[in-house]
Amino acid sequence: MNKNYFKILRAGINTTFQDGGRKNLYHIGIPFSGAMDNRNYLLANKLVGNKLESPVIEFAYQGPLLEYLGEKINIAITGDVNFIIKRNNSKIDGVCYQTFEIESGDKLDIISTNKSVYGYLSISGEFDLKYQWSSCSTNTKANIGANEGKKLNVDQKINLLKINKNLNSKKLNYVNTRIENIRIIKGTNFDYFSKKGKDLFFEKEFTISKLSDRMGMRLQGSKIENIVNTNIKSEGLIKGAIQVPADGNPIIMLSDHGTIGGYPKIGVVISADYDKLVQLTPGTKIKFEEIELSSAESLYKLYELETQNLISQI
Repeated sequence: MNKNYFKILRAGINTTFQDGGRKNLYHIGIPFSGAMDNRNYLLANKLVGNKLESPVIEFAYQGPLLEYLGEKINIAITGDVNFIIKRNNSKIDGVCYQTFEIESGDKLDIISTNKSVYGYLSISGEFDLKYQWSSCSTNTKANIGANEGKKLNVDQKINLLKINKNLNSKKLNYVNTRIENIRIIKGTNFDYFSKKGKDLFFEKEFTISKLSDRMGMRLQGSKIENIVNTNIKSEGLIKGAIQVPADGNPIIMLSDHGTIGGYPKIGVVISADYDKLVQLTPGTKIKFEEIELSSAESLYKLYELETQNLISQI
C-alpha cells in the first residue's frame, strides 16, 4: 500500500491532471490538451523543484479539498486562488507563488479562484499516473489521459509515486494581470465575412458566455455577417482559432478543441495572449485587435522570454 497519498474530500468543479500536453497527434484527431494557462503551470512546477513538464492538478473556479497522509512534502499553488491549510485545530492562510510544507493529516482546502478560472497545484514529488501518448493530460470529452480520462472524484485517492526530500522554501513575487483587448491575426476564411461584419468584430465588445469550457469559449454580442457560406468543408483547427457558426456568435477554440471543424474562421488569437484569455470568467467583456503575423511572432518571443525570466527568479 502506498504510504504517501491524498484523499479527495471534495473534488471541486473541474479538477483534472494536466501537463505540457500531447504533441504531433492532430492527424489522428487528438488535440494538444495540457494545462490551459501554461505560464502558471510552469511556475507551479518550478516552485516545488520538479521538472517543468511534470503533471500538476488543474482546477477551475472551486478547487478540491484534500487530506494528505504521508511524509512531509512541499506544495505550491499558482494563479489567483484563495486556499488554506488546516492542521489540527489551526489554520494557515495560503499565498500563491509560495511553497508550503504539509504534514500527514493536514487538509488543503482550495476554496476558489479569484476573478479568474484556472489554478494549479504542484507537489514536491511525482503523482502515480498512467501516461497516454507520452502525456497524462486529461481530456474529459474523449476520456483520454490520467484517471481514465475523467475528472477527480470524492473519496478517490491520489497516490504519490515518489517524493522530493528537498523541502527548501521558495517564493515568487508575481501578480496575474487581466487582459481585455485580445490580439488576433486574420483567419483563413476572413473574407467570408461582410465589411460590416468585420467592422463589428473589431469595433464592438463581446461577452464571454457561461457556455465555455476547456474545449471552447463561446461569445455573445453583435452578430458577424457571413456573405459566402456559413459552412465549409471540415478542415484542421488549432488552439485559438475563432470560428463563426451560422448564428454569428464567435467561438474561440481552446486546449481540448476538436481537431477539425466546418465553420468559417475569422481569426486566430495570438499565442502571447492565450494564457490570459483562458483566465477570463463568463460575463467578462472583451474586444479584438488585429495585428500582423510578424508582430504576433515577436510578441510570442517576448512572452516566452518573460516566462523564462520568472522561472529563473525562483
